[in-house]
Parts: sequence; structure tokens; C-alpha cells
Amino acid sequence: MADDKDVLRDVWFGRIPTCFTLNPDELTDREAEPYYLLLPRVSYLTLVTDKVKKHFLKVMKAEDVEEMWFEYEGTPLKWHYPIGVLFDLHASNTVLPWNITVHFKNFPDHDLLHCPATSIIEAHFMSSIKEADALKHKSQVVNDMQKKDHKQLWMGLQNDKFDQFWAMNRKLMEYSTEEGGFRYIPFRIYQTMSDRPFIQKLFRPVSAEGNAHTLSDLLNEMLPSAVPNEGEQKRYQVVIHGIEPLLETPLQWLSEHLSHPDNFLHICIIPTPTD
Repeated sequence: MADDKDVLRDVWFGRIPTCFTLNPDELTDREAEPYYLLLPRVSYLTLVTDKVKKHFLKVMKAEDVEEMWFEYEGTPLKWHYPIGVLFDLHASNTVLPWNITVHFKNFPDHDLLHCPATSIIEAHFMSSIKEADALKHKSQVVNDMQKKDHKQLWMGLQNDKFDQFWAMNRKLMEYSTEEGGFRYIPFRIYQTMSDRPFIQKLFRPVSAEGNAHTLSDLLNEMLPSAVPNEGEQKRYQVVIHGIEPLLETPLQWLSEHLSHPDNFLHICIIPTPTD
């Protein structure tokens, strides 16, 4: 079995082969060739697609270019969700590469947040880290960090530097042995079949009796329909980073090893494919 460092590394270096195609309604000087990229699961679309933008701008008139946004099979892709979450939620049972359509017009204001600059992504990312630490340590760890430490977390993500990021992030993953885990587990549960963006509530990693809570315990409390009853056919896949962890996995271990860089455990509940 891989040791824990290997798990962290595997999560960080997860990639999704992606084909970006320009929306056919965009006005171009000549035909736009598709652009292929390996997208890092733990990053954000607007942070890693500068090359995509440059590629398509070559065939476009400057006056026809507005803010770039992405769509998959009619669904605008929320840049403030990690890339891996977007894929697992909308495309996990499709053939690779992931086919994303690029738009430069008709920005869907009611579906997406605007992202005019990298500083917006940084602010969103740091806000998530602070929220997660409020749940885990009453904000004590993140408040003890200096501004340069916060910057190290961000630069580690932005520049895809695993060691730089984890040298600082491991502080956010620590807890005392007598506590047996974090105060609360930072998690979000996403469903394709819900109008609600995600489920996020307070949930402790350890029960009042001192037993470790599992992924199954969390789901039974937050979304019981995701867990099949005994003898019942599985209706949903519970996916984290593209895999289906055992429902008996302790939640504390998942939070330490399978959280995204924003320190949240992002869990996607998707219907089991019928074919």
C-alpha cells in the first residue's frame, strides 16, 4: 500500500486530458483548430487556461472578444469549483478527452461568477482555506501564519509546486492526539440532480463515544439516498478525485489526504451509469 505522502502526490498530480473547441458561433478570421491540454484536477479553469485563450485569440478579431468562459454539453462550467469536481460532476462517465467548448461572447451572468483577474481566483482560494481552518482549528492555524505563508500556499497552487504547497499546508492538517481529529470536517457534497449548489453542514470526525466517523456516517446524515440499503442495487456513485473510496473509510483520513488544496473534501454524488 502506498504511504500517505504517495497518496498526497497522486492527488496533486491527477490530470484530465481535455480538448478545447471554439464555439462555432464565434466570428473568426479562419478556422480555429482545437487545443489539447492536460488539466490539473486540483486547480481552477481560469488559472490554467491562458494558453487556450492565446490559441483562440489568434483567429479572432479583437472587437469580438469579451470575457472567456467554458461550457460542457450546454452546462456553463463554474471556474470557482476545482477542475476535478467539474469533471466528476458533469463528465465522469464519458470517453476522454473531456470536450470543453470555449466562448468569448454572451457571458452567462446568472450561472457564472466573473473572473477578470488572477487576483480574484487567489481571493476565492484563500477565503476557502480560511473557512476550512475555522472549521478545523477555530482559525488558529491560519491566523498564526504570516502573509508570506499565505502567499506560499497560493504560489504553490498557481505554479503547480507540490513541495512548496505542502511545506505550508501540512500545518493546516495537524491536530493533537487527544482530539483525535479536526474540530469539524470541511466538506461539500455536490449532486447533478439538485438545484442546490452543494451540501455543507457541521460534522465531527469523531462521535461523542469516541468512534471515528466514516464516509458512510457522513452520507447517512447528509444525504441518505446516496448509500444503498442492504440488498439494494447501487443507484449512485460517491466520487472523490475521480475514485470511489470505500464508504467505511474514516472521514478524518479522507480530510487529511483527499481534500483539495482549498482544504475542503469535495464529494460528488452521481447517478450510476445504466449501460
